[in-house]
Amino acid sequence: MTSQNQPDLPNRDARETVCTYGREMLEKGLTKSTGGNVSSRTAEGNIAISPSGMPYPEIDPEEVPIIDLDGNVVHEGEKPSNEDTMHRLVYEARDDVGGMVHTHSPYASTFASLNEPVEASHYLIAFIGDKIPVAGYETYGTEALGQRAVEALGDEYNACLLANHGVLALGDSLSDALETAEMVEYCARIHYQARSIGEPDLLPNEEVDHLQEKFKGYGQNS
Repeated sequence: MTSQNQPDLPNRDARETVCTYGREMLEKGLTKSTGGNVSSRTAEGNIAISPSGMPYPEIDPEEVPIIDLDGNVVHEGEKPSNEDTMHRLVYEARDDVGGMVHTHSPYASTFASLNEPVEASHYLIAFIGDKIPVAGYETYGTEALGQRAVEALGDEYNACLLANHGVLALGDSLSDALETAEMVEYCARIHYQARSIGEPDLLPNEEVDHLQEKFKGYGQNS
């Protein structure tokens, strides 16, 4: 509990969310060491983002910086992730996004290194779209990479591969974004394994559209 003599940390909830899901991303094997990054949109429309180069288990909420869509620091923390520009550009382009996860998960990164989308060989691809598209290669941490990601995602995809790099996954919240990243890795693994045996039988686009509608009523939303 915060002391009455000490003001609460600004955007504490968003900062704690970044800490929680950064650790989960690592624990789920979606990245290694300090790789990748996570962010959450705040109530004011700013961005809480994981700090650069810090081990996820060691990040405390006060070390999570808050930046605006122009990259200005709104509330101090440690230095923001080197990929803050990519996050900012995607949030600016997509009002529906409340959280973002950038991973280096192995099966999805394999297809990213092939510069090849993951096609609809498993029905869970519908969490992402009719496939997992690829954003063309650009050096990490650059505006060019962010622009490539925005183009690949468009309005319809909830994730994309970053060529020769990794994955960017989106969600209504950071929790949803992490779930999307898990779906990306699972679909990439199944597609990889299926292709190792034979030629996958891909779902037609109209079935993927149907699945996306069904997912809207999945679980407690039905």
